Amino acid sequence: MSKAKKSNNDISGMSRLFGDLANRTSLAAGRATTFCVAVGVVIVWAISGPLFHFSDTWQLVINTGTTIVTFLMVFLIQNSQNRDSAAIQVKLDELIRVGAARNSLVGIEHLTDVEIEELRDKCEARAKAEKIGDETLDRTRNSATRAAQEVAS
Repeated sequence: MSKAKKSNNDISGMSRLFGDLANRTSLAAGRATTFCVAVGVVIVWAISGPLFHFSDTWQLVINTGTTIVTFLMVFLIQNSQNRDSAAIQVKLDELIRVGAARNSLVGIEHLTDVEIEELRDKCEARAKAEKIGDETLDRTRNSATRAAQEVAS
């Protein structure tokens, strides 16, 4: 096996392992049980305050612990969100591709903020124009129906 191929497999395996870990951690972090455990840790820490005379070390324990957990959770949750967002984007792109929507919208997530805003403005203008067209068509139909009823009576 070539060195490049082995390296790609290692990266893929590492990526899969990290993705699985991120998914499981995100699911666990969102459970009520995990929240209760975290509250329990804080309560135990607070109750232990008098035992340690509310020392700087006692405060440093909770500060360091929460900082480390927060730091690591940011990366795990961001990874899960990135994958979820990418999966949703692929699904939306496929719906656009097979549906009646404009295929030119596939992949617009790669445009700049300004380009996306321009597309949004154009879509809103088309929607307003369609609404006005529908309202005009309804008025024309109603007028035609009234005229036909007058002629028939």
